[in-house]
Amino acid sequence: MTAPTKAEDLLRELAPQVLGVLVRRYGHFDACEDAVQEALLAAALQWPEQGLPDNPRGWLITVASRRLTDELRSEYARNRRESMVAARAPADEFLSPAADAEPTGARDDTLTLLFLCCHPALTPASQIALTLRAVGGLTTAQIAHAFLVPEATMAQRISRAKQRIRSTAVPFALPPEPERAERLRVVLHVLYLIFNEGYTATSGPDLQRRELTGEAIRLTRAVHGLLPDDGEVTGLLALMVLTDARRPARTGPGGTLIPLAEQDRSLWNGTSIAEGVALVTGALVRAPLGPYQLQAAIAAVHAEAARAEETDWPQILALYRLLERLAPNPMVTLNHAVALAMVEGPGAGLDLLKTLEADDRMAGHHRLHAVRAHLLETAGDREAARAGYREAARRTTSLPEQRYLEGRAARLTRSAP
Repeated sequence: MTAPTKAEDLLRELAPQVLGVLVRRYGHFDACEDAVQEALLAAALQWPEQGLPDNPRGWLITVASRRLTDELRSEYARNRRESMVAARAPADEFLSPAADAEPTGARDDTLTLLFLCCHPALTPASQIALTLRAVGGLTTAQIAHAFLVPEATMAQRISRAKQRIRSTAVPFALPPEPERAERLRVVLHVLYLIFNEGYTATSGPDLQRRELTGEAIRLTRAVHGLLPDDGEVTGLLALMVLTDARRPARTGPGGTLIPLAEQDRSLWNGTSIAEGVALVTGALVRAPLGPYQLQAAIAAVHAEAARAEETDWPQILALYRLLERLAPNPMVTLNHAVALAMVEGPGAGLDLLKTLEADDRMAGHHRLHAVRAHLLETAGDREAARAGYREAARRTTSLPEQRYLEGRAARLTRSAP
């Protein structure tokens, strides 16, 4: 890894920590973020020439604080600014620390910042955008590109999220214990959505968006580092690592989609698989069972099969049944139907899919049509399968998925008797 790359990685790691310190001290989320961006730009220009400072984090905090102070001074009278800073500062801010205490500003506010970006007052779309901007360090243009919206639209979304935080006077602090678990579930769900959008983009010409999967894994690692004993945090990290391990084998020439059963498993990342299996195994032993742990366990069973034919489908079916009892949702049922078909035959899977037809969340979803078509093909009903693949292709907005589904339908047409 080159020196510039190391510096870039360090800046991305430190950015949310520095932003957390400033928001905790001064409030004004939007002004703090601007100041941090200016400090990051200064570091990107100076560090390659002058070398890394002894304390990069402290350097960024100092520079950003100066920029923020200049900004506040231009907006408020000096005495009001000082009163505001004093009122927001922790009680021990102006006291000399004990000899064995952490240096000022040394604590990591990344988790608090994540809780702030995922506040229930924000819409899910705003939570994702603000998390990627403030904690992930992605530019507005990068986020807009990832979600295929104009940069101006994404900028407005992020701006509205900041205004909402300001207008509701959300404090920069971890939520009280009674609501912390619920808020943590929101944080994990946002990270899960970011990863899923990166792993299988909902629209556009590319199947995968590596910048999003990479950010989701990086941020989840950060949360895991802060909450190493939380089973669901560990489970989500394991799920991401195990799923991402298959990424090199998911596409062929020209970005064509390759389904799991047809992938060259020698291309899977063995190091990531070993890490993911260790993570989920430890979580299942130590922590109360949760949905992310179960999903990670299913991914681990797939990962441990050297060939598709060696997959332990009965174990996967048992895990899906448990997951559906613990956290029922239509997508779990859809995957449960696939596992059921692999164990008990396509008819059993098709019967389970019928329960989703009245669910408004899934009735028009392309994946329901695609899975039904696959099971119909397995059952030998080629005409119905062909129609199902075409309907799924019509409904998806992902070009790689569309091409794959149309190819399945065309293959059935060519091989028709």
